[in-house]
Amino acid sequence: MNLFMHYYSLFFPLFIFILFLYKLLFSSPRDTKNSPPSPPKLPILGHILQLGSYPHRYFHQLSKQYGPLILLQFGSVPVLVASSSDAAREIMKDHDLIFSDRPKSTITDRLLYGAKDVAFAPYGEYWRQVRSICVLHLLSNKRVQSFRNVREEETQLMVQKIKQSCGSPINLTDILLWLNNNIISRVALGRKYYTEEDGQNEETTKDIMGLLEQYIELLGVFDIGDYIPWLAWVNRINGFDRRVEKLAKELDEFIEGVVEEHSRVEKKEADGLDLVDILLQIQREDKIGFPIHRESIKALILDMFVAGTHTSYTVLEWAMAELIKNPKIMKKLQNEVRTKFKTNEDIETMKYFKAVIKETLRFHSPAPLLLPRKTIQDVKVMGFHVTAGTHVLVNSWGIGRDPTIWENSEEFNPERFLNSNVDYKGMHFELIPFGAGRRGCPGLAFGVTTVELALATLIREFDFALAEEKLDMNEGSGITCHKKIPLVVIATPMVS
Repeated sequence: MNLFMHYYSLFFPLFIFILFLYKLLFSSPRDTKNSPPSPPKLPILGHILQLGSYPHRYFHQLSKQYGPLILLQFGSVPVLVASSSDAAREIMKDHDLIFSDRPKSTITDRLLYGAKDVAFAPYGEYWRQVRSICVLHLLSNKRVQSFRNVREEETQLMVQKIKQSCGSPINLTDILLWLNNNIISRVALGRKYYTEEDGQNEETTKDIMGLLEQYIELLGVFDIGDYIPWLAWVNRINGFDRRVEKLAKELDEFIEGVVEEHSRVEKKEADGLDLVDILLQIQREDKIGFPIHRESIKALILDMFVAGTHTSYTVLEWAMAELIKNPKIMKKLQNEVRTKFKTNEDIETMKYFKAVIKETLRFHSPAPLLLPRKTIQDVKVMGFHVTAGTHVLVNSWGIGRDPTIWENSEEFNPERFLNSNVDYKGMHFELIPFGAGRRGCPGLAFGVTTVELALATLIREFDFALAEEKLDMNEGSGITCHKKIPLVVIATPMVS
């Protein structure tokens, strides 16, 4: 009997633990409040380890099994994933206010001065203030049009650069990245940090571009400390904290230098203001009714600089890759562009061109999961109960591939938009590459204008062929979804 009790005392707790573990792994309990469906999860970690390098693809597969609304668990944090246009509409329109907050993030706090930018700032009075600055002063239609000469000059410089290498393989990804970097540098910071005539700044610019690449990559990382606080020490051991701190320091030194340089000279509207000038003018004149501090200026500039460069170049890169992959579509687009495109105004008349842009945004959403949201109170979505404090991800990439919305959803087919009024400006939830509602992207007009001019110019001026046998269409990682392998092509000037 004593021996039996000894083994009983040893194995019964083990049996209970195994039973508990089995229930955690292989059951998806639903609470009495009718929560959304949830797949099996690991103890403590929840679903974090299942995300992989491409969470948007993982969520897309889950939606096929569990439906358009799924409740996951990242450590101690509930995470709602929406993968249908109906779910996105309820979140971004019907209950937009309830879903307008941002989750607190250690990474964005470090990189963006305590999230003092417009993209990651928590919902509240400060966010409303900085967003009004962006909408009314930095990114209004009038302001976007005022930078037309910059876009046209840099686009022509891109054409000249490509012509210098005609007949030889060129890294089109790099050229598109430099184009967008040069445009946003001039618009936001007042000058480029590298030109062909000023070669001594080339290494500096490469350093800056490297910092921006790291920034984009880190913003796409799921920081374990945000979801399981008692495991935050892991980031100190593996060097992740040091990496974030180093990047934050180097970015701040660059942006601080830019702001300090602008502070020495007070410019007027007639002088041609860049975005730093405008922010410093707002700070000096205090016209908006609240003080704007140095850290806010630097955070907003970093927002504009990164989003303006990476989102636009990503869309251009995928558009060119798909056109080269689909020569019939390329030929049809060339016929339209080369017939109609003489000035910027002609772009509005090119229906097939507009359809190619929309199809690229559908098929290759530049920010596949948009930016995360957080509920500020309990709410019902599609009949399911969602608790306050739940983090929310809207799978824009998955919605763009939804076969219930898009016929032959895995094919690149611009024709689908020729007789459709669906647009990407936040009113049609089948196509939301820039988000929608209060937290939609305020820089949409600036980004699209840049993309349209660059793409139309490339198609008009050159014929393109692959420099390699096979076109790799795999995705890279990060908060924006660029090509994993750069697009290397041979460009031939169009014969008039």
